[in-house]
Amino acid sequence: MSLSNKMKYSSFTLCVLALFFTYTSGFAQLPADSVGVVLRDVEVVSAKKSFTNPLEPATEINQAEIERLQITEIKDIGVIAPNVYMPDYGSRMTSSIYVRGLGARIDQPVVGLNVDNAPFLNKDYYDFDLLDIDRIEMVRGSAGVLNGRNSIGGQINLYTLSPWKISGNRFLVEYGKANSVRAGYGLYGRLSNKVASAVTVNYRYSQGFYRNTYNNSHVGGENAGGARWKLSWHPGSRWSLMNVAAFNIGKNNGYPYQSLESGKIDYNDPSFYKRTTFSDGLTVSYTGNRIIATSVTSFQYANDNMTLDQDFLPEDYFTLTQKNRMTAFTEDLYTKGVRGRYNWLLGVFGFVKNSDMHAPVNFKDTGLQRLIEDNVNRLIPAGMHLSFDERNLLLDSNFDLNNRGFAIYHQSSVSFGKFIAQLGLRWDIERVSLKYRSDADAAMTMYRQMPTGAMIPLATQQLAVHDNGSLHTTFNEILPQAAIGYSDGAWNISARVAKGYKAGGYNTQMFSDILQQQLMEQAGVEAHYDISKMLTYKPETSWTYELTGQYEHPSRRFQAELTLFLMKVRNQQLTVFPDENTTGRAMTNAGRTRSLGLEAAVRFRPIDALSLSASYGLTHAVFTKYDNGNVDLKGKHLPFAPANTMFVSAEYIFPHIGSVTPSLNINTRGAGKIYWDDENTVSQNFYATLGASIILSHRLGSLSLWGENLTGTKYNVFYFESIGHAFVQQAIGFNCGATLRINLQ
Repeated sequence: MSLSNKMKYSSFTLCVLALFFTYTSGFAQLPADSVGVVLRDVEVVSAKKSFTNPLEPATEINQAEIERLQITEIKDIGVIAPNVYMPDYGSRMTSSIYVRGLGARIDQPVVGLNVDNAPFLNKDYYDFDLLDIDRIEMVRGSAGVLNGRNSIGGQINLYTLSPWKISGNRFLVEYGKANSVRAGYGLYGRLSNKVASAVTVNYRYSQGFYRNTYNNSHVGGENAGGARWKLSWHPGSRWSLMNVAAFNIGKNNGYPYQSLESGKIDYNDPSFYKRTTFSDGLTVSYTGNRIIATSVTSFQYANDNMTLDQDFLPEDYFTLTQKNRMTAFTEDLYTKGVRGRYNWLLGVFGFVKNSDMHAPVNFKDTGLQRLIEDNVNRLIPAGMHLSFDERNLLLDSNFDLNNRGFAIYHQSSVSFGKFIAQLGLRWDIERVSLKYRSDADAAMTMYRQMPTGAMIPLATQQLAVHDNGSLHTTFNEILPQAAIGYSDGAWNISARVAKGYKAGGYNTQMFSDILQQQLMEQAGVEAHYDISKMLTYKPETSWTYELTGQYEHPSRRFQAELTLFLMKVRNQQLTVFPDENTTGRAMTNAGRTRSLGLEAAVRFRPIDALSLSASYGLTHAVFTKYDNGNVDLKGKHLPFAPANTMFVSAEYIFPHIGSVTPSLNINTRGAGKIYWDDENTVSQNFYATLGASIILSHRLGSLSLWGENLTGTKYNVFYFESIGHAFVQQAIGFNCGATLRINLQ
């Protein structure tokens, strides 16, 4: 960011703060607890919304459940929240999330993620170790007014353990199948009556649950570690500050994609994913006589490298290396207040994200022959043959992608006895700019084949493409929201309508296709399709209609929730492979889709020792207007998202044995049917897996013996096609291990 832009940004920030103070100056003095902010002995937690808001469906997973259910990464919360599906495939970069039938494999996520109030702007970095997480909130349905872009399906909020809440040393050691090791250490405590600190380090290793038969190497393993420092400071009765800095580094070895033809993982080129990330989030809250204002400032840095055998075959087709260096800055300023029955919130949000990407595709001997030379030689006279002089062709691409956005949002709530009405509005504007440079150099020689089989060279043609330029586009979105609710202490009933959107962008992974087609055109072959139409994809927009009912028995032993929803989507973003003989994949827009379904959740504690919980999600998500160029897909199910999700858990706490308290948890998770393509020709039927854990708890810690997929259920978590071949990743089978936690005050 240039100096002049920084000055403009700082001036704008001061103007916004002045607006906040002016806007709120007419309100009476506000007690801190009336707006969800307590400044002493508690760290700053975002006051944007209260999790208990009855006007939106949500799922909360507390610390005890996180440990009991072995939730160690984001993907583990899939299906626990109804209609939320996070398949575990590929690598840490693969963070696909599907909610109510919506989602995408690449580019923009369908769900936003905040960690200790700070937003993550790139879903490629959603997947990281969850060490010492206090709770997870999963808000389902459009969360666009408060969170803006890419929260069309909801919002995930993670909160790490607070040093005001606990103190001392926390140790974790875990061992499981495939020589899987996980270790962690945390030091928590108050440095004074105004300052508290938490420092954690973590490490994970696994050799991998799969093998590549080409060289008998382990595939799917990981070697990673990280550290986090949380500092919370209350300099006075009016101010509260929290800063959280996190660093992670790691490497995944290979991609366990199995050929359907051979039934094996069998590829010959190196494949791995490694990354280094750093993030810092600062939350500052001020409580005055007439104002409570909060600022959340964040910085994110990531440097990663995805290298893979892109054909996933033992033949020499082509390889891809994608190196990306990303930096992102965000600033969220908002103020919140109460005046009698009226609650309001006003905020502004801005971000800058820059990505510098280098993505070369290297065609090798088999790829040159079958994907390029064979296509060219079919069009020239018999007896003639055109061949590349070199048996490696580098298609080199470099990209500088810049996103800048600004938003202003407001939400008001008014209560009338047992009724509450809420209105919200957000204006988002985003500018996306792309600078690109693409290069390819090659030489092809025309040969005449003699009757003896000898090849006589006739002429050599130099082929060269050196292309560079820039593109930019701007997106504007207005996101309204309205809700009305009723609450009498036991029952909460609400109806809500909201608009959401996913940002548009550019298909950088199509540039290898551009180079390939430009070279073939120089060799005399016409383009297969108009690739210029594939470079840009539009924002995806939705209207969500919800009816939610919640009930809690006065004894608090029974809670239930039921949500009915309808989502109408325009320009649904879908991942496609434009042509089976090309290397790129792209995001495209379907015409219209519709998602209709329900979500149910129940918790029941019939006796103190027994706790039962269950959730179920049903989604009927179909295209209502979409022609993919081959067939009309109206009525076909959206791919990659399950029609059903199911989760059931039972926990029983046994009587004490001395100072040890044993407990048993049994759970099952299920999902399906899942269609793998937009024509619904390939699918995964509904499946369910059984898990269990035995936990021995002591005041100094716990020992957990756990098992996952105890029945060894076989199912596929991913399916795709590349250059005319089909591949799947099978789920990990039976898995078990032991986790030891030690807490020393």
